Amino acid sequence: MALPKPIGKQREVVCLPATGQHVVLGTAGSGKTTMAIARAKYLTNSLLPDAGRTLVVTYNKALMRYINSFSSEIPREVDVRNYHLFARGYLASQGKMSDTSIASPQQRINLITQALSDVKDEYVEDAFFRRNLKFFLDEIQWLNGRNILSVDQYNDVVRTGRASAQMNRVLRPIMWEILERYRTLRREQGKLYDLDDIAAAVSTAFDEDRSARMYKHVIIDEGQDLSLEMIRSLTKAVPPTGSVTFFGDVAQRIYGHGRGMSWREAGLQTRQVWKFEQNYRNTRNVANLAVAVSKMPYFAANPDIIAPIVSAADGPKPALVQFSDFEAERQLVSSLVENRFRSQSVAVLLRTHEKIREIRPYLPREAIQLKDEGANWTAGHGAYYGTYHGAKGLEFDLVIMPFLSKDNIPDLSDIEADEIAEVFADDGRLLYVGITRAKAGLVLTYTGEPTELLPTDDDLYARSVR
Repeated sequence: MALPKPIGKQREVVCLPATGQHVVLGTAGSGKTTMAIARAKYLTNSLLPDAGRTLVVTYNKALMRYINSFSSEIPREVDVRNYHLFARGYLASQGKMSDTSIASPQQRINLITQALSDVKDEYVEDAFFRRNLKFFLDEIQWLNGRNILSVDQYNDVVRTGRASAQMNRVLRPIMWEILERYRTLRREQGKLYDLDDIAAAVSTAFDEDRSARMYKHVIIDEGQDLSLEMIRSLTKAVPPTGSVTFFGDVAQRIYGHGRGMSWREAGLQTRQVWKFEQNYRNTRNVANLAVAVSKMPYFAANPDIIAPIVSAADGPKPALVQFSDFEAERQLVSSLVENRFRSQSVAVLLRTHEKIREIRPYLPREAIQLKDEGANWTAGHGAYYGTYHGAKGLEFDLVIMPFLSKDNIPDLSDIEADEIAEVFADDGRLLYVGITRAKAGLVLTYTGEPTELLPTDDDLYARSVR
């Protein structure tokens, strides 16, 4: 019997056995990634009876590369992968994957658009078909993420967490037709999977795979953004004598995969959820703003959020800067980065790739996009830029979040009335992610009126007008 291993930071300690399934929820800044690395080192320690090869899984590539930057601390028996890299490798090992098997995101959009048009032609004009394309893209992502296998199962499932949860069940068979038509069109183009349903293929392959598992243990870092089927497939990647450890923060759930998820649905038969409340990353003033964001109405429907214990570390209040024109806003971002990036780690975080393209000419030539393989996380300084999504799990001395005007975020263009609350929740969580990446310095800028997603309490900010 293996002895339990204490993991945690400073005064917070939790004992996790080396076998079984464990869920650890922490607030932003609670050191989940540090704990994941410590857990991996422990599970590969040859002195442990249950030691074995260990897989650390993330959702995005930036966090995978960040963890790999600690290579001197990571044993050779530990592999760090983002989920899709793991999935591709496993399916290839089973003869179920080629270089051209996965539809690209744009191919997926094109094929779903075609499927929608094909099915629409079979029905009398209905308002359902006039919903924006994003609605159908999100619904298919949701169905694939839960591996819904039939229209009957679709009709029976209890929906929570998004506007389409209220979609009339009469319409679900039509939505199922659209999904089936999309899959047919995709197969005709030689694409077996997309990035959403590849997890179902992995799960099925493990069910059929009678060979010894490659990994004894799996650690899921920032797991709140994995779909139900992704998590289920990972529980099948280890033998009964192994372990699955899930680190996550529901307040940062930004991809929509796991809303309304129960641990049992995800395949985690855990008796206890360990919660870490202490914030070690952010200064008191940055953390105060993050707490205020988490108390905004759009977070109200999420009962699993962990209220953080605010850090005692002092630091400046987040700067909230108003501009009268966008060019002045872009110029301030440029000067801030230029003045700081040689001595600090500085990140410019934005909502969309369109905004990334807009700000890139104003950043130093040396600035690195978060998704790039060339990011040097060990330097201690540098200029970085990317989306809120891409910054998950990362931290920087100074974070700059421009374009936080009411017109930019949330983006309510082409949104149905019943989707507004969902859009506020999605973009509000993104805002929370961006804010909590800042270790000490945080600058928020906007032109015109500020976004409704920001708390209005003046005591939270150092306000200025340019």
